[in-house]
Amino acid sequence: MLYSRRELGKMALATLPAAGLAARPIDALAAMIAAKPDSRVAGVQIGVNVPYSFGNNLMSGDDVLDGCIKLGVSAVELRSQPVELFMGVPQALLSAPPRGTPPDPAARKAAAEDLRKWRASAPMSKAQDFRKKYENAGVLIQIVKFDNILNFTDDVLDYAFELAKALGATAISCELPVDQVEASKRLGQFADKHKIMIGFHGHATMTPAIWEQAFTYAKYNGANLDIGHFIGGNKTSPVPFLKKHHDRITHLHIKDKTLDDKNVPFGKGDTPIKEVLQLIRDNKWKMQATIEFEYAIPPGSDRMTEIGKCVQFCREALA
Repeated sequence: MLYSRRELGKMALATLPAAGLAARPIDALAAMIAAKPDSRVAGVQIGVNVPYSFGNNLMSGDDVLDGCIKLGVSAVELRSQPVELFMGVPQALLSAPPRGTPPDPAARKAAAEDLRKWRASAPMSKAQDFRKKYENAGVLIQIVKFDNILNFTDDVLDYAFELAKALGATAISCELPVDQVEASKRLGQFADKHKIMIGFHGHATMTPAIWEQAFTYAKYNGANLDIGHFIGGNKTSPVPFLKKHHDRITHLHIKDKTLDDKNVPFGKGDTPIKEVLQLIRDNKWKMQATIEFEYAIPPGSDRMTEIGKCVQFCREALA
């Protein structure tokens, strides 16, 4: 649940000891109440991939924002679902069929067409309201992630880039299957048209050569470099690729993996998280270091606690 600044102020006053309140200057108290999240450390913007990292892609925008504020995170890679739900899309059009449900190609095709029609006339003013809510709370939407973008019609691709603009994003991100790299040529035409980078994300099978091929197709084609997947899939450090193509990298996914491609808590694997973060810091590269939470939650802990540990690990790496 989100609270207004007035409600937060009342709670802060109620929890302060009387003696402490008497000794605290009014301006310091006001600053405490008005404080906004800040996860920019030594010039590096630490972010989180949401609501994916929170475990529910259909989470409301308010709940996503609440989680970011609790974590002290001031920038995100945001999936489109919370925004479109806020804009009024029927949730059924975004929901996958329940597991075990027999495939119904006709129903899936009808739902896809209904979603296309909705997007073609979606109210962008509502997206601007969504952006304002986040920015007023101190959270920037720097990247917008779209699922199934390779299947978008031309009008929906235009919609995707316009939505990213309305939210204040500087890049779109999407999956790029390694056997469909040619699709990045068409997507790149729209990226160049709208002058917004598109960061292609790959998993363990993604190689530098695939990204480099995509780069040749369009000026605004870029890479969403997942340094954990890079280690797990390529069995080598992502640092040389980062140095060579830093101007093409929209943002990083920060996670820790072992060389045998296992997700582990930050600092327990083979991914050079500290080296990468410090490289961004020292070169003043403008890219979000986006935490993507994927390792198993230890017994006795919870998701938010573990994400908080990831944020703190990154902060300390940059201190």
